[in-house]
Amino acid sequence: MKTAILVDGANNHGAIKSLGYVIDYREVLKYFKKGGEVLAWYYTALLTEPDGTNNLQELIDWLSYNGYTVVSKASKVYTDPLSGLTRVKGNMDIEIAVHAMQLSEYVDNIILFTGDGDFRSLVIAIRLRGVRVTVVSTRTFCSDDLRRAADKYIDLMELKPFIERKYNAKPTISRG
Repeated sequence: MKTAILVDGANNHGAIKSLGYVIDYREVLKYFKKGGEVLAWYYTALLTEPDGTNNLQELIDWLSYNGYTVVSKASKVYTDPLSGLTRVKGNMDIEIAVHAMQLSEYVDNIILFTGDGDFRSLVIAIRLRGVRVTVVSTRTFCSDDLRRAADKYIDLMELKPFIERKYNAKPTISRG
């Protein structure tokens, strides 16, 4: 059985932050590998700092060395003409949706780490292709419509004992 894990980085970060623990993404792979082969992607928009660095480089490097394909793009910074406030926009929804539809031809399960209700139509379309869809998020962060559209919903709090990073164990980069 083939499973694809798709992590909406920004949405998942917000959900986890509200729970007060840190995910060990290597443990996520181990948890879901019990059912067979697992492929994993992490989607994120990057904010480049004035010195040329980006805010997520350490995480991107770690994920890349530990079984994830990272899909990223630069955030857009703009000034709202009505309020005059500077805003940052970095949405990966289209990238996730297109990739999920492409993957649905090759996998049996898709696990979406997101609570974004905009993915409801995507989940329905994937299920119509005969692919099972699991949504992973938190009750307070996940759209009711998205939860109902999925075959299965898993609350991140239920996964905590299996995927929480142990603070006394410093994460290491595995290169092989």
